[in-house]
Amino acid sequence: MFTHAIVRTPGPNITEGITSASLGKPDYALALQQHAAYVAALQACGLEVTVLEAAPAFPDAGFVEDTAVLARRVAVITRPGAPSRQGEEISVAEALRAFYHPDQMHCIAAPGTLEGGDVMRVEDHFYVGLSSRTNAEGARQLIAFLDRHGYSGSTVAMQEMLHLKTGLAYLENNRLLTAGEFIRHPLFAYFNTIPIEPQEAYAANCIYVNGVVLVPTGYPGVQAKIEAAGLRTLAVDTSEFRKLDGGLSCLSLRF
Repeated sequence: MFTHAIVRTPGPNITEGITSASLGKPDYALALQQHAAYVAALQACGLEVTVLEAAPAFPDAGFVEDTAVLARRVAVITRPGAPSRQGEEISVAEALRAFYHPDQMHCIAAPGTLEGGDVMRVEDHFYVGLSSRTNAEGARQLIAFLDRHGYSGSTVAMQEMLHLKTGLAYLENNRLLTAGEFIRHPLFAYFNTIPIEPQEAYAANCIYVNGVVLVPTGYPGVQAKIEAAGLRTLAVDTSEFRKLDGGLSCLSLRF
């Protein structure tokens, strides 16, 4: 069960964030409204939310998930693979010191790169996607830190997705939402998978929070499939963050 979350208020420079989408620039005022609603959704799921100030030097800093990998016994501060994002993790690490003992905190070091969006936790095992943002050395360091604290990890080769969790979401009790290259992927064959149609693939980035699945607004097919699996859903609008390749999981660290 999660008790806390860390988020960061988007800054006006969000319009300059990295993107491969062709959806136009995000509307800053609307992004702030959507971010506030996102925080309210986390609070409605029982989380105490720490809101970090905007980081004017980092347009993508609102996507705090990429800056750390968290579990009850360990916090690993990442080294983002996008050079323009390196440095975002410093203030996040400072915030996490209120929750973790120094012996529980570790940092990914060069030449390793790692972004939290490439890490999916399933109970005490962590799947680490090897992507353009997370390299083999970053994954090796993460798995070594996890092992030191009683967790395990393994890597997942990727071909299409920006991040591992762009196409996967673990919904507890062996349920796995899958899209794109991860549909029928042999590594995940033992899960009860919920495949997503290509036109709703963005909604693969859902988050399970204390019995509720937050889903992006506007994807009724995905929401219906999740509810058919016996789960409650809560729709949250992330349209402005989608313009920057961001989704629901990207906007918070949950622990």
